Formats: sequence, C-alpha cells, structure tokens
Amino acid sequence: MHSVRKGDFSGPKSLISQLLKLIAALDLQSESALKSDIVDMTVTPDLSRQYKTMQTELTSKVKRLEKEASQLKEELEQQKREQVEQEKDAIIVDLQHKLDNLETDYEKILIVSCNIRQFKLKTDKSTVLHQNYKELLTEFGLNALDI
Repeated sequence: MHSVRKGDFSGPKSLISQLLKLIAALDLQSESALKSDIVDMTVTPDLSRQYKTMQTELTSKVKRLEKEASQLKEELEQQKREQVEQEKDAIIVDLQHKLDNLETDYEKILIVSCNIRQFKLKTDKSTVLHQNYKELLTEFGLNALDI
C-alpha cells in the first residue's frame, strides 16, 4: 500500500491522483484475493473429492491385499502340514521296512538255532546210545575199537 505523507503534496490534483492510484491498487489486491478465494472454493471441493476417492481406493486395495496375504499364509501353512505329513509317512515306511528286515533276520536266527538244537539233541542221543553199546560190549568182554 502507498502511504500518504505531508511533504508529498504538490497540490489537490496530486492528492486526487495519488488517491486514485491507491484505490486502483486496492481494487487489484481485493480482486486478486477474491479470485484466489474463488479458485480455493472451486479447487478445494475437487481436491476433497479426489482425496476421498483415493482414500476409498487405497482402503479397498489394502483390504484386498490383506485378504490375499491371509490366503497365501493359509496355503503356506497347509503346504507345511502336507510336507510334515509326507516326511512322517516316509519315516514310517522306512521303519516298517527295517522292522520287516529284523523280523526276517530273527526268523533266520530262530531256524538256525532250532537246527543246532536238534543236531545237538541227536548228537547227545547218539552219544548216549553209543556209550550204552560200548558198555554192553565191555560186559561181554569185547572192545568197541576192535569191532
């Protein structure tokens, strides 16, 4: 703004001229401020609407991504459970195979043990029988080695 001072007057025409310039400057400032207010009034609702639209879109996107993340997490947990189950099944199959092998080995050991026992019983029986014959031969005065 222009200020009016005492020494600036050269006459009434000068004063009127300065006042007119001051009024023109004030008119320009108020017109500019009015235009700015009008622009603000028209831009603000548009920006507000855009902001609300973007906020709604982002909220929807966040919800969609959260749902997708939840589904992926469930899928991952399901895959982990299936993997653990497969590993346990593989361990069970391996242990069953080892158990079958142990059973077969135990059966072989049992058969060999029974065969040895039978052989020993036959040998013991044969030895007893042989001893009895030897004693009988000795009773008759015969030597078993001579026969």
